[in-house]
Amino acid sequence: MAYEKKISSMHLDILKEIGNIGAGHAATALSTLLGKKIDMKVPCVQIVTFDEMMDMAGGPDNVVVSVFLRIEGEAPGSMFFLLPLEQASMYIRTMLQDGSFSFSDPPYSELGLSAMQELGNILSGSYLTSLSDFTNLKLLPSVPALSVDMAGAIIGFGLLEISQESDYAIVIDTALKEEEFEESESVKGHFFLLPDPDSFEIIFQSLGVKV
Repeated sequence: MAYEKKISSMHLDILKEIGNIGAGHAATALSTLLGKKIDMKVPCVQIVTFDEMMDMAGGPDNVVVSVFLRIEGEAPGSMFFLLPLEQASMYIRTMLQDGSFSFSDPPYSELGLSAMQELGNILSGSYLTSLSDFTNLKLLPSVPALSVDMAGAIIGFGLLEISQESDYAIVIDTALKEEEFEESESVKGHFFLLPDPDSFEIIFQSLGVKV
């Protein structure tokens, strides 16, 4: 049986709790890095098809900033973090104290790209650490790969291998909000977690939950 048919609401609740703890770690690190209060929370976790992944990213032609990494260790897989161009640009302007930086206006400075990669590293690492702590599994991130491209091209590249085994992913919605903004102005990024086929059972077994 395909794993997406075996995952219950209880499994998703566990993943949401792991996501919220990861978001808490990420918010603390971001607040320190940006010098301002950043709140992060996970409003929902769901199983989606690859086509739905594209829709959540704004459609295959929508240009986004993405950080992609492979998860190595006892439960290998892949992870994407996608942010809208303007939100990513805003964070980099704050980090670099450079009001002129924009991901809408290539070519990008090496410093800006490096800062975005570090931002993605912090966010992805926070989620991966939370997952590792909960499961007691050894999970190691690869060096994050940064892309500014159409969502279809970014996601398609990362799915080349896994799509031969499955057509589904876990999406962890992530709402980022700066302290001075209203809740309605928070910006959603998306974490797409794609454990390799055998890794789902490994992860849930380590949590004491049968799949």
